[in-house]
Amino acid sequence: MKQAYLKKTTNLLFVFFLTLFVSSCSSLSLSPYKVPVLQGNIFEEKDIEKISKGLTREQVKFIFGTALIQDPFHSDRWDYYYSVQVGNTKLNENKLSIFFNKDGLVDSWTIEELESIN
Repeated sequence: MKQAYLKKTTNLLFVFFLTLFVSSCSSLSLSPYKVPVLQGNIFEEKDIEKISKGLTREQVKFIFGTALIQDPFHSDRWDYYYSVQVGNTKLNENKLSIFFNKDGLVDSWTIEELESIN
């Protein structure tokens, strides 16, 4: 009698803990870790503050690295692009265009935050 009671109690505890375990797992969102993917030339606000009119191409290359786009038809313009993506979602996408004058010195620049299409 005592053994039957012990077996019944053990079974009830097992069912209780199994139910607790299954219900706790189902409340969690079990999804794989998604690695942030950084692409292009990463530039920050502190880098943008270093740009000024009159910088040479070498100085710009030292600050930002080699431009992602150096169009042979527009040699007076360098484009830097970067994006941050986690999974299928783009978090940030920016483009920096630097324009040089005929002497090869920085004349102006623009920063565009591109709209993401998800």
